[in-house]
Amino acid sequence: MDGNHRKRLRVIDLGEVPAVRSQTCYHAVGYAFGPETPDTIILVSPASPYVCVGFHQEAESEVDLEYCRQAGLPVYRREVGGGAVYLDRNQLFVQWIFHPESLPLELEDKFRFYVEPIIRTYRELGIEASYRPVNDIHVAGKKIGGTGAARIGQADILVGSFMFDFDKKTMARVLRVSSEKMRDKVFQSLEQYMTTMRELLPELPAREIVKRIYLNKVAELLEVEVVESGMSEAELQEAERLDRLFQSEDWIFQKGPLRRPSVKIHEDIHVREVDFKAPGGLIRLTARIRTEGGKPILDSVWISGDFTAIPKEGIFILEDRLRGMAIEEKSIGEAVCRALGESGLECPGLTEQSWISALLRLTDSG
Repeated sequence: MDGNHRKRLRVIDLGEVPAVRSQTCYHAVGYAFGPETPDTIILVSPASPYVCVGFHQEAESEVDLEYCRQAGLPVYRREVGGGAVYLDRNQLFVQWIFHPESLPLELEDKFRFYVEPIIRTYRELGIEASYRPVNDIHVAGKKIGGTGAARIGQADILVGSFMFDFDKKTMARVLRVSSEKMRDKVFQSLEQYMTTMRELLPELPAREIVKRIYLNKVAELLEVEVVESGMSEAELQEAERLDRLFQSEDWIFQKGPLRRPSVKIHEDIHVREVDFKAPGGLIRLTARIRTEGGKPILDSVWISGDFTAIPKEGIFILEDRLRGMAIEEKSIGEAVCRALGESGLECPGLTEQSWISALLRLTDSG
C-alpha cells in the first residue's frame, strides 16, 4: 500500500440513522472522494424500515408500491446493482468506499476480498460462514448475506451487512409478484434458504462486540491502522443533497417503459419484454422492434434486472450500441463485443454469451 492514506483506514460508525441516510452516506463519500481521501468503511443501520431497489431495476415492476404506501415503507433506489430488498435495523450495513488500487482488479476477487473479514467475524461468533461466488455468504447451504458493488465518483464501492435478523414475511410481502401462490413460494424459499444470527446462535451478540471483532479482522487482513472518524463537511453536504434526490419521484421511478410481454404498435412495430436468467442474475429486456425487409431490427432497448454492473454507465453504452442492430447472432454478437470492450463493463456471472442469448430471445415466438 502506497501513501499515508493507504496505511490508515478511516472508519465512520454512524450508529442508527434515518432510513434514506443509511443509503446516501456511502454514495456521498464516493462522490466527495479524492486522491487524498482515505479508504473508508462505514458501519450503519437504518432507524426505521424501508425497501431499496437496485440501480438497474424498475420500482413499479419489482415492488408492491400500494402495500408499501399502506405500510408506511418508503422505497428508495441505490446506485448499486442487485435486487429489491426490505431493510431495517436488524442489519448492520458494512460499506466500503476505497481507492480502486486498494482492491483486487477482478470484480469477483473484490467480492472475495470484501467478505473475508465478515466471514472471519461470523466464525469467531460461532457461525461457520463461507464465501459462495459470485457475491454471497453462506452457512450450511443457506444465505446469510449478499454483497453489491459500484463505481461512484473516483471510488470503488462494496456493500453488504451483518444479518442479526431478517423479516422474511415482510420481504415476501413487499415484492410485486404475479399471484399470492407465487408470494407463498417466495416466503417458503426465504425460510428454507436464508438464515440469520438469531436463528444460528443461542443469543444475539451485542452490536459493539460484532463491530469490535470485525474491525480487528479488517486491521489484521488489510494490514492497516483503523482510525475512527466522522464524515467531512463536504461529505455531509453531499449526503444532504442525496437525501433529497433519493426521496424524489423522478429518481425513484426513473425509466418506465411499457411493461408487457409483447404489444403490437402497428404491423411493423412491436414492444416486447423478455427475461433471461443467468448465473449472475436476471436480465430483463424491454425492446421496441421494427421490421425492415422481413428482418427484425432492434429500434431501441432498455436493460434492467438484478445483476451487478460496473461501471453502471456501461449498461447505457450497451443499450446505445445495440440500437439499430438486426436481431441475429452475428450482428448482435459484434455489437455486444464492441460495447463491452468500449465500456469496460463487468457483470459477475454474466458473460458476453449471456447478453447475446438474452437479446436473441427477443425474436422467440410466444
